[in-house]
Amino acid sequence: MKKFLLSLCLFSMFMLAHAQTPVGLNQGKLLEYYQNQRFMEAWSYLDSVYGSNTEDPKAIAQLAYVSMMAGKLPQAERYYLKLNALQPTNIPVLFNLANINLRRGNDEQAKTYYKEILQLDSTNFKVYKQLAALINSPTNKEKLDYLSKANVLNPVEADVAYDLAIGLNTLEEFEKAYAVLDPAIKADSNNFVLLKARMSTCISLHQYDEALNLGKRIMGSGDSSTYVVTSVGKIAYMQNAFDQAIGYFKYLERNEMQTETSLYFTALCYQKLKNYAMASDYIQRTITESLSPNMANYYMLSGSILEQRGLIKDASLAYKKGLEYESKASLYYNLAVLNDLKMNNKVAAVRYYNLYLKSKPDTIKQREALNYARSRISELK
Repeated sequence: MKKFLLSLCLFSMFMLAHAQTPVGLNQGKLLEYYQNQRFMEAWSYLDSVYGSNTEDPKAIAQLAYVSMMAGKLPQAERYYLKLNALQPTNIPVLFNLANINLRRGNDEQAKTYYKEILQLDSTNFKVYKQLAALINSPTNKEKLDYLSKANVLNPVEADVAYDLAIGLNTLEEFEKAYAVLDPAIKADSNNFVLLKARMSTCISLHQYDEALNLGKRIMGSGDSSTYVVTSVGKIAYMQNAFDQAIGYFKYLERNEMQTETSLYFTALCYQKLKNYAMASDYIQRTITESLSPNMANYYMLSGSILEQRGLIKDASLAYKKGLEYESKASLYYNLAVLNDLKMNNKVAAVRYYNLYLKSKPDTIKQREALNYARSRISELK
């Protein structure tokens, strides 16, 4: 419906812009194309009436618009460039040229058109917002400058306020971030994206009471995401409510949402409660959580490469290191073969062959390795 209304609005503007209808142009037929979003047919029809070499700005504008809506972006760009040459201060034309280049992945050219718009209108909020969006780094100075200018022009716009606050928070300019969020939240007090950003800012400013109230409000709305629950748990820890904090972190565990951060703060809470056994358990779990689940595979590959290089002792150490992360059957097998055939350590070979068999390797995929291990154990004994 929105697309139809936009199409109808633009079509009406085109009609009003020119008092006389070109000979042969059937407005009813064109309107039908617009209403049914048949833009390719609309383009073919307009091209048959105006011709592709028309110099009439109204005709070029119509052809450019239907080309863009039909997805004929190179053609649309040519029309808009032609129109821009005829009307170099036409801001809507520059916006359309920027939009076409964005859709084609040419961000740098889009920036050029946006900057041309700023030369014509230095108070254009949409341009500052779009220029900021084209820069990925949240702390990039140019991005923050664009966001700041947009925020001054429209301090209650949520997206700009949020992006600016995130950048300022990252730079540890927490008071500025708080000030940016304030008018936007007052304008939309139920915007939970803004409330999450405010909660994070309050934690950094040690405004724990406000942060806790925000966290509970967000959770009360149904948002029990890892970030929110972890943040509320951290606030409880900061307020020395260690049992309460543990309750929040345990909620994450029950729902398999725990993270390195939540486990770390759980360990801190148990330490404060002098429950050192639980504190030790959770700090070990924190260490495990912080490591890649593929560490054993990485060390197995490292050992294999070292073995191929002839660095046998180094390969053995790499395989053993991998076992610190996971009792992986393949690591036991590699160590067994390495000790058996390259290190001439028969005792160690038998031990690793037995450990390989006890690790319950896949009986189908590793059938040959299983048979080989059993036969070597018999031979070496």
